[in-house]
Amino acid sequence: MNFKCLIFLLISWTCLAQNSEFPSAKVDSILNRIQLPVIASYQINILKLGAKGDSLTNNKAVFDKAMALCKKNNGGTIIVPKGIYKISGPIHFVSNVNLKIEKGAKIKFSDNPEDYLPMVLTSWEGTMLYNYSPLIYAYQCSNIAITGQGTIDGEGAKTWKSFKAKETAGKNLSREMNHNNTPLKDRKLGAGYFLRPQMIQFFNCKNILVENIRIENSPFWCLHLLKSQSITVRGVSYKSLNHNNDGIDPEYAKDVLIENVTFDNGDDNVAIKAGRDHEGRANAATPSENIVIRNCNFKGLHGVVIGSEMSGGVQNVYVENCKAVGYLKRGIYLKTNADRGGFIKNIFVRNIALDQVEDCLYITANYHGEGNGFQSEISDIFFSNISCNKATQTGIVIQGFADKKVRNISLNNIDIKWAKNAISSSNAQNVVLNEVFIGEKATVPSAAK
Repeated sequence: MNFKCLIFLLISWTCLAQNSEFPSAKVDSILNRIQLPVIASYQINILKLGAKGDSLTNNKAVFDKAMALCKKNNGGTIIVPKGIYKISGPIHFVSNVNLKIEKGAKIKFSDNPEDYLPMVLTSWEGTMLYNYSPLIYAYQCSNIAITGQGTIDGEGAKTWKSFKAKETAGKNLSREMNHNNTPLKDRKLGAGYFLRPQMIQFFNCKNILVENIRIENSPFWCLHLLKSQSITVRGVSYKSLNHNNDGIDPEYAKDVLIENVTFDNGDDNVAIKAGRDHEGRANAATPSENIVIRNCNFKGLHGVVIGSEMSGGVQNVYVENCKAVGYLKRGIYLKTNADRGGFIKNIFVRNIALDQVEDCLYITANYHGEGNGFQSEISDIFFSNISCNKATQTGIVIQGFADKKVRNISLNNIDIKWAKNAISSSNAQNVVLNEVFIGEKATVPSAAK
């Protein structure tokens, strides 16, 4: 190594070490920008409109009327008192409304797909299209909230669950439309294509609050934050164990706080996305960015995931002070492939306690070994103060490409008490390890005998 190379390497390591400090000031600036919704003073109790919380009566018309009254009054609070309220069809929000589901109240949606027609503009696994309406849907709204200590039940374990085995043709068609740049007006799926709707979707919305509710039994993704900004999700709990029941999916989302959430999901707890393939890359001006995740309890498939639909880019993600309760397949998982393009950068993760996992920290640019021509940029990833009791496969995995290396990875104070394999790193550049222990910590060397 010549002298100039050595100087450059020392400067690079010094810069990486300086940048690896958790940027609390940047987190504070994000939180200061996030605005809670401002809700009008008007209130309506659904019982006064004839609702029946008997778990049998269809209350769809009552909820529609309550939302219409709020619109007439420039917003308000819809109060759902104790009881089980069946709704055969979606709730469509208007601006300046809080749907307050009180303790002991449950909204239970029907599982008849026809109830969620006509189709609405939505997204499915990173591709914009027309499909069944999400069960709760807000489009181009501002100042909206779902609060209270009640429950939303998506009734996803029967009819909707059966769609999983039938979705391949519809899924493949949606991806062909993405790759072929099919005009949006022609992307009409819905009946016969078996693409399940999200439980809750906020689309092109701002100033959003989801607080203290319980989410159960979703047909598909639970809470989809699509092209929305200034979002607070806190105190929410989950028990949603069906196929693809991600807990929270920010997609092209900006300025998001997720805190004090108790997850129990059949898939990823938080999955940060930014569109798929050609369509996603065309939206590179609106990446998912400025996302804070803190003080959460993870349980499910994976804790925090970025990807794999991230073609518009993901940056400035801050995860801290979280723990896993029970088993996760992977703790922190960054995944993309050579179909995606885009970037993942400026990811900071600290103070994470994991129990048993297959893999503790996993960064891959070759997810499923798929794709070609659009390798992603993965750089500036900082992990610190992470503990794990057991990794049944690998403690730390980093996978880049020979001609597109994963760059600038900092691993500081990582303690994995047992792992079948310690570290698997390939095609990575400028990976810095400090205070990293996998297995039993070595002490001073023993003397020769």
